[in-house]
Amino acid sequence: MKRTLLIILIICAMALSVSLIAPVGSVRAEEVIRYSCSAQIYEALEKTRIEAFTQKTGIKIDVRVCSSPTAVNLLMSDISDVAATARRLYPRHKEYGYWETPFAKDPLAVIVNGQNPVTDITEEVIKEIFSGGISNWNELGGPDEPIVVVVPRKNTAAYKNFSRKPMSRQLIAYDLMGYESITVVEVVRAFPWSISFISQGAARREGVKTLRVNGVAPMEENYPYCQVFSFVTHGKPSGAVKEFIDHLLSKEGKEIMKKRGVNPFLGEECE
Repeated sequence: MKRTLLIILIICAMALSVSLIAPVGSVRAEEVIRYSCSAQIYEALEKTRIEAFTQKTGIKIDVRVCSSPTAVNLLMSDISDVAATARRLYPRHKEYGYWETPFAKDPLAVIVNGQNPVTDITEEVIKEIFSGGISNWNELGGPDEPIVVVVPRKNTAAYKNFSRKPMSRQLIAYDLMGYESITVVEVVRAFPWSISFISQGAARREGVKTLRVNGVAPMEENYPYCQVFSFVTHGKPSGAVKEFIDHLLSKEGKEIMKKRGVNPFLGEECE
């Protein structure tokens, strides 16, 4: 009964949070870049980076915030000029002339509410929690409270990346599914005994904390889970789109990444 009431309360909060992540309204000018952006990437980086770019160049960015697959599909449908995705481009897309520019290597963090006393977790325990094998925080040295597993939609990069690496493609057993990847941050922030996963940069909110995995924090060397963020364009970037990407890859853009807890991509892939 206690768990059922908790889940009902979280569902109500999730419905409210959808309105908080609605796509940013477009701002039109003589020169506008149509940008479809992964919700994880937007939350982690783009609020700051886009503002800095527009102030420097005067070029406006018309942003549509969505899942990574949707962002790429909008590009392929000529609805956007550039896409940002947390999933690598498939080889067949490169054969069709799409160009990928990796720009960040981001830790995929396991997040809990800031009030939760648990601070460290192992890879095996993560699999147990997200497969339904462990269902109470007292099994991890926490209080006698049910673990409420919250995940983003299955078509998001966060879900696909978490399923592939932390879960080794094992079936994920969840209590609630968010509308977008960043919905889970607001749910975890609001409910003390929930757990989820998201980009380290997107998790940087008051009331939310990331767990150490095998004793290693997300921004430390040897943290086991990561995602690569990439820009995708139809052909090699040119014109205003190239200027946009070059700015975000500049020293100034990389400093913004580091301040947000995201590492610039240096050629090392996630395993």
